[in-house]
Amino acid sequence: MSQPTWDDVVDMPDELDDETADALFENATEVQDMTGEVCPYPQVEAKKSIAGLDDGDVLVQETDHVPSTENVPKAVGDDAAAKVWKSGDGRYRIFLRKEE
Repeated sequence: MSQPTWDDVVDMPDELDDETADALFENATEVQDMTGEVCPYPQVEAKKSIAGLDDGDVLVQETDHVPSTENVPKAVGDDAAAKVWKSGDGRYRIFLRKEE
């Protein structure tokens, strides 16, 4: 299997297989475990982290809080492109790619 890229997430975030999602997760610039955390904490942490990343870097938040899958991308706004991967067992990964 070829190495997954950011385009894999952009084109089909809800259709990523577990292997691809895990590979993207392992190659992220930064990972935040937000399991058990509720809004607004994940949004605040995402905004702080995105501000410190270089263009093209990827931040991944793992969460089990469904509202975060909508609120975190809104919170980072134009600073990052955001896509969500759903595991099927109540876990989510929010992929945030720093934009210019």
